[in-house]
Amino acid sequence: MILIIDFGSQYNQLIARRVRESRVYCQIEPYNIGIDKIKALAPKGIVLSGGPMSIYDKKSPKVDKRIFDLDIPILGICYGLQFMIDALKGGVKKAEKREYGFAALNIKREHALFAGIDKTTECWMSHGDSIYKLPKGFSLLASTDNTEFTAVANEEKKLYGFQFHPEVAHTPKGKKMLENFAINISGAKRDWTMKFFAKKAISEIKGSAKNDKVILGLSGGVDSTVTSVLLDKALGKNFTAIFVDNGLLRKNEADNLKGIFKERLKINVKFINAEDRFLDALKKVTDPEKKRKIIGKIFADIFEEEARKIEGVKFLAQGTLYPDIIESVSVFGGPSAVIKSHHNVGGLPKDMKLKLIEPLKYLFKDEVRKLGKTLGVNSMLIWRQPFPGPGLAIRVIGEVTKERLEVLRKADAILLEEIHAAGYYKKLWQSFAVLLPIKSVGVMGDSRTYENIAAIRAVTSKDAMTADWAKLPQKLLGKISNRIINEVSGINRVVYDISSKPPATIEWE
Repeated sequence: MILIIDFGSQYNQLIARRVRESRVYCQIEPYNIGIDKIKALAPKGIVLSGGPMSIYDKKSPKVDKRIFDLDIPILGICYGLQFMIDALKGGVKKAEKREYGFAALNIKREHALFAGIDKTTECWMSHGDSIYKLPKGFSLLASTDNTEFTAVANEEKKLYGFQFHPEVAHTPKGKKMLENFAINISGAKRDWTMKFFAKKAISEIKGSAKNDKVILGLSGGVDSTVTSVLLDKALGKNFTAIFVDNGLLRKNEADNLKGIFKERLKINVKFINAEDRFLDALKKVTDPEKKRKIIGKIFADIFEEEARKIEGVKFLAQGTLYPDIIESVSVFGGPSAVIKSHHNVGGLPKDMKLKLIEPLKYLFKDEVRKLGKTLGVNSMLIWRQPFPGPGLAIRVIGEVTKERLEVLRKADAILLEEIHAAGYYKKLWQSFAVLLPIKSVGVMGDSRTYENIAAIRAVTSKDAMTADWAKLPQKLLGKISNRIINEVSGINRVVYDISSKPPATIEWE
């Protein structure tokens, strides 16, 4: 395995993703991990992640310096490199010219880190501090026009560092560099597969639950579906999935999912209609964080209530993924900045009596889909686009009402119908409609209208950590717009969201 030390970068999960794409297992641990635990994990290599702080900040995260005496290959990335240099008595200072964005990486000499890579390649920079003096034993590997010590190495101590971010897509050969570190330098084996993960996850679920019963909140999305199949294989009759119709679902979604889970997957599912309960609690609530927390609490309350009806229930399972966690708070309590609370992470009450089981929390969406295929889940379910736990409540911007939800459902159904018909559904990470809290003047049938605006959101992505707006054909967008305006009473204008992530998020709330 490769151990990744979390110094708080929003890109930490991308490092893990890139390493796993090379079929090498890795896991993330916080910067305050003890040296004894590192030894116990026995990693083949260690990556020190980037982070948002300066090495000279009083509260900057620091790992035990004895890590550099373990005779294990270590790769520092951005802040991780600066920590390494500072800890080993080199010099780091505020850069005269900050460097953000693309830069040409000029490789000065051949090295195993750059095997199979041209001498000049693009890299992505994001730093305000720079190295001005290397510690004893270090040598220069690569530079950019603005940063001399862009890649360095100490061969004797097996220490390496990149000032740039190899994990992001903006560094085209970054994945190859991380693969070179993991395999060529660290000697890790390519034995990470979803078949291996499934066997391990089922064993761990059995070990955690033993003879106790487990319930899961089933949404019908790929995450909860795959989690359900894992739990069903591990626990059989001791597992019950609970599908809560919260009134915030897409058109005909509840009825369709009943058929799929009861008839096709043969999973023990209990269906509950709680629409009024959710909508009553959401009356006059417009703040998105409040919406998420209200919805999360009601879900948890319902699970508690249903658990009391099933003798022996002690666990609540969730389909939480890596991106869910990092967007709520840094993994394992690390120093990353909070972007937004995730429904699986931020909405559960502290006094909840059920213990959590989250078998997918170290996986990315593409890995979950591969796992689903390995487990024999129907491809239609595997390729369902992500749908947020709070449902349409965070796509109805402003107050959530039954009437506004119905308007959005109709618009969203038209959008998805046309996306499917045009063959774009699997090409997109997500595509959905958003109902805005403003109205605009229009003309329909020679009469003035003053009605709602719908926004279309369609993005491409590999992992939801970053995303780009989809360049859909104008003809397709025009057809979607015309159909929504003509067929959905209450909408007279359609706009297209051309924001990428970052700086925007995929969902509007």
